[in-house]
Amino acid sequence: MKENDFIYESNQLIDGKVKWIAPSNIALVKYWGKKSVQLPENPSISFTLSDCVTETEVIYFAKKRKKEFVDFDYSFDGNPKKEFDSKIELFFKRIYKYVPWVRNFYFQIKSKNSFPHSSGIASSASFMASLSLCLMDIEKSLFPKMKLDYFNNKASFLSRLGSGSASRSINGPICLWGYSPLLKNSNDYYAVEFGRSIHDVFKTYRDTILIIDDKKKKISSSMGHELMKNHPFSNQRIIQSNKNLDSLMHILKTGDLEGFIKIVELEALSLHALMMTSNPSYILIKPETLYVINKIIDFREITKTPICFTLDAGPNLHLLYPENFSSKVLDFINSELINHCKNGKFILDKVGEGAKKI
Repeated sequence: MKENDFIYESNQLIDGKVKWIAPSNIALVKYWGKKSVQLPENPSISFTLSDCVTETEVIYFAKKRKKEFVDFDYSFDGNPKKEFDSKIELFFKRIYKYVPWVRNFYFQIKSKNSFPHSSGIASSASFMASLSLCLMDIEKSLFPKMKLDYFNNKASFLSRLGSGSASRSINGPICLWGYSPLLKNSNDYYAVEFGRSIHDVFKTYRDTILIIDDKKKKISSSMGHELMKNHPFSNQRIIQSNKNLDSLMHILKTGDLEGFIKIVELEALSLHALMMTSNPSYILIKPETLYVINKIIDFREITKTPICFTLDAGPNLHLLYPENFSSKVLDFINSELINHCKNGKFILDKVGEGAKKI
C-alpha cells in the first residue's frame, strides 16, 4: 500500500467509546536513526510481547463547533499528565492528513501500563499503538466495510508517526519494520508480520525483564535518534544492521540458538555503543546492568543454557530463552540476579500475538 492510500475523510458525527490493549515489543535487530519524518534508516525486527501492555480507552464526542485543530484531554493511571500532552498533540498533527475526521471530535484519552514507563521498555510503542488502534476502531465505525489488513496496516502506519517502534506493536509474534528485499511487502511506512515460517522454538520464547532502574531516562529515544544524523559511525551501522537482519531472518526459520544469541547480543551492545559515541555522548546503562550482563554470560558458558540478553534504549535487561528452560532461568534469577534488580523487581513475559480490543 502507498502512503496516500491511508487518507480517509468522513463528516459523520457520532459519540462512542473504544478500548484497546497493545503490547510492548523488544527489538532483536534495532533501528537507530531516522530519515525524513519517522522513517527508519535501517529495518528492524522484534518479538511482540504478551504481558507488558498499555491499555488505552478513548471516549469521543461530536463537537458542535470546530474550535480547535485537536481537542483532547489525557490521563495516565487516572491522573492528568500534562507533560504527555505535547507528544500527543504532535502525534495528532502528524496523522491529521490521514484522519482529517478527528477535527470533528473531542477525545478523552485514558491509559495505563502494566510496566514502568520511560525506562527503556518501549512504553511509547505500546501507548501509541493502542491509541492508534482506538482511532482506527472509530474510523471503522465510520467506514464499516474496512478490511482487516487495511485496519492493521493503517494502525501500524499511524502509530509509527507517534513512535517508530510502535509500528511493530500491532501484530505478532514477530514483526519487521523497514524495507528488506528478503521479506515481501516490507516497507518503511508500516510494519509487517514476519510470517508463519518461524521455527517452533521461537513461537514460545520467553522474555524476562530485569528492572535495573525504573526512573525516567535522562535522554529520550527521540533525542538519541536525532544524534545519529551526524554520527561518525552511522553508515557503518546501517551496513551492520542489514547484515544482522539477513542472518537473523534465516535463524528464525532454522532455530539456530547459538546464532540467535550472537546476533541479539551484538545488536544490543552496538545500540549502546552508538549512544556512547554520539556527540554529545551519553550512557543509559547502569553499573548494575554491566554486572548482570557478565553474570548472564558466565551462567550461559558454565551451564550451557541458551539464554541471552538484549536492551532497548535504557538500563533494563531482557533475558531471552526457550520456554523449556524457564525453571532453570528462574532459579538463576532468584539466586544470582534478583539482588541487582530495583526492589527485586522483574517481569515474566513471553512472545505474544499482538494487540486486542477489550
